[in-house]
Amino acid sequence: MSRKPTEPSVDLKAQKAEAEEKALVEFAARKTEGKCLVVHPAHKGKSRSPLERSPEAKLEEAVGLARAIDLNVAAREVVRLNAFRPSTLLGQGTVARLKELIREAGIAVVVMDATLGPVQQRNLEKEWAVKVLDRTGLILEIFGARARTAEGRLQVELAQLSYQKSRLVRTWTHLERQRGGFGFLAGPGESQLESDRRMIGDKIIRLKRDLEEVKRTRALHRRSRERVPYPVVALVGYTNAGKSTLFNRLVHARVLAADMLFATLDPTMRALELPSGRKIILSDTVGFVADLPHDLVAAFRATLEEVLAADLVLHVHDVAHPETDAQASDVRAVLAELGRSPAADNPFIDVLNKADLLAPEAHAALLERAAREPDTAVVSAVTGDGCTDLLERIERRLAAIRETVEYDLDFADGADLAWLHSHGRVLESRSEEGRLHVVVALDPADRKRFEHRRAAAS
Repeated sequence: MSRKPTEPSVDLKAQKAEAEEKALVEFAARKTEGKCLVVHPAHKGKSRSPLERSPEAKLEEAVGLARAIDLNVAAREVVRLNAFRPSTLLGQGTVARLKELIREAGIAVVVMDATLGPVQQRNLEKEWAVKVLDRTGLILEIFGARARTAEGRLQVELAQLSYQKSRLVRTWTHLERQRGGFGFLAGPGESQLESDRRMIGDKIIRLKRDLEEVKRTRALHRRSRERVPYPVVALVGYTNAGKSTLFNRLVHARVLAADMLFATLDPTMRALELPSGRKIILSDTVGFVADLPHDLVAAFRATLEEVLAADLVLHVHDVAHPETDAQASDVRAVLAELGRSPAADNPFIDVLNKADLLAPEAHAALLERAAREPDTAVVSAVTGDGCTDLLERIERRLAAIRETVEYDLDFADGADLAWLHSHGRVLESRSEEGRLHVVVALDPADRKRFEHRRAAAS
């Protein structure tokens, strides 16, 4: 008597999880067509420091971030909470109320302007049946869409994988079933989740290795620039402060400049001639933002090393923004994390941009401040006002960091003497015991270049 083959057991839980996963993928695929809700959770009892933004200002920035990747922001809300819940961050009543709003408005994506844990994100997605992005995920989405160079894509991919690795429990719940193997694909009893986590870990190692190569290449480029007599001046600032517009104005370039958060990511360098005829290299860098994901800062360290190596940093402020002081504080915090803070050996110039948007009284007050502070310039990158003054301040600041050094040259070393005259300021030259004694003021970088030049010739 023949027996019917037994039917395979149906894993209803796994099927349900797969269906949820499929629904989320569909939502993500049409996120640019669907509507978006932006929510900023604020703690009721928390007191704000003078440099901390208001919840409403933070919400507006989150809306700008969402629009930066073409999300259609249909609704926005500040949610004030007595306490943050470990399971969903929001209270049960708030979750239920927003669920109704999401259903009625046809919301496809919810942006939570906060850092969500993997479990919190998963619970909210299950409750609302929509794609949920936290602040870190949103910024990574923007960087992923904007990176153009191979280096930029490597850096973004590393940050995204580091972020995703901790969230496999959310994304791949249905893959937690045990599966056997022969050992070369997955160990006996290794879950698909463990395998995926291991593969991501391997890829992270490869990306870090590739970025180390990028770092070495950048170091070689910097050493090559040291042989060229041009100091490097780096532009830094909060995103959308007008760095790229100012860069284009000063060097007559066509770097993308738009009224958009993170309009440009990849660094750009151009030669710039100062009023005296001295040439410098001006570098435009990625903008900063409050609560910039740590993984992203770590991934972009190779690029941001250009800021660390710069002879002078121009900190561009959007003085027309109501939260300009808080933005400046956030930029200084990121720079301090990278190891560059304003100091005697880390010269800075504060560039107060968008002065054309201020009322006449506020504009006049800034000009008075700049008259008192040599390391402060008031400009409008759009109109060009103040740019000549900025160039003169750059020139004076570079001259101020020059070192006074002394060299003994042979009278036949005419090329070396000419080099010192063209790259520094010769303070004294006299004949001593058949040699020429020269006292010269040089930039630290130019001093290294000259000594490298002499060592190579000997």
